[in-house]
Amino acid sequence: MSNKRDYYEVLGVPKDGSKQDMKKAYRKLALKYHPDRNKSPDSEEKFKEISEAYAVLSDNEKRNQYDQYGHAGINGKYNWEDIYRSTDFASIFRDIGFGGFGSVFDMFFGGNTRRRNGPRKGGDLRYDIEITLENAAFGLEKEIEIQGFDVCETCHGIGMKPGTSSQKCPKCNGAGEIQHSRNLGGMYFTQVQPCRECGGRGFPSKNLCQRCKGSGSTQGRHKINLKVPGGIEDGYSLRLSSEGKPGLKGGPKGDLYVVVHVKPHKLFERRRDDILYEIKISFPQAALGTKINVPTLYGEAKLKIPSGTQSGTVFRLKGKGLPHLRGWGKGNQYINIVVRTPTEMTSRQKKLLKDLAKEMEEK
Repeated sequence: MSNKRDYYEVLGVPKDGSKQDMKKAYRKLALKYHPDRNKSPDSEEKFKEISEAYAVLSDNEKRNQYDQYGHAGINGKYNWEDIYRSTDFASIFRDIGFGGFGSVFDMFFGGNTRRRNGPRKGGDLRYDIEITLENAAFGLEKEIEIQGFDVCETCHGIGMKPGTSSQKCPKCNGAGEIQHSRNLGGMYFTQVQPCRECGGRGFPSKNLCQRCKGSGSTQGRHKINLKVPGGIEDGYSLRLSSEGKPGLKGGPKGDLYVVVHVKPHKLFERRRDDILYEIKISFPQAALGTKINVPTLYGEAKLKIPSGTQSGTVFRLKGKGLPHLRGWGKGNQYINIVVRTPTEMTSRQKKLLKDLAKEMEEK
């Protein structure tokens, strides 16, 4: 299980940033991590990461999908080619002196691995889970059951009827795709599209396995042990590698993305790793000072209220927040004091307050 970084965090831009902000940030990072310039061992992975983030956030539809569902909304709807195809990398690379995007595109897709008649990675799955704030603070380990997929027992993941594996689609000759090239102003552009005749499979539609309808997999219930780390935030996606759909023609399985939803708490409000709590005290407690018990995620804690405390005063309980997801330590709990004004008083209480008010005015 691994966690993908937030795309906005990868580019170092705010969530309300403009397209120009995204492009400016990407240009700067591309100059730093482009494989032609940076020869460090992790530069290629860094470059892939920033390019994926820019490809998603620079496209209105993909960005909206990501803002709503996180990484699961992208991986569940788009394949790698869909993510990169509409992004104008070429002009950016020319501007910073690196030529076109062709070699980089091959780096992302592994050259001939794009051919549809070879093994293909299976599709990704999404699972939503709702947890409490306490679960988010201390972590959670539980067994979940999902609607998963198994390799088809009839075709063994090939997607074709037994005995027809050598037959190729006559239109694309088994490639699963058709290439169209054209000359525009002395520059040749090649467009690759799935073959309409065979639906991109590379073999005649009549040869589809009837049990799995050519997908190479069948549905089945799967039990998976899920570990939710302490400090996780609402909307965060956890990737469980190879828990998705089986690949076609022996390809690797896809991944399972678990989207975590943290339920609102009846007492606390969360602000990243900090906890906010509001408590009401009486006027005498505020004026004279007192000690009160305050609920925290870790049990009750004693809080000293100094004499003369004003309404709106905020106290801090250090280390009573949530653990940092990507590091050591914890957030804090902040207690907002609200001095309660009584709405109903006895005659004696009113007299005492009037006497107090008169005495204070005389001073």
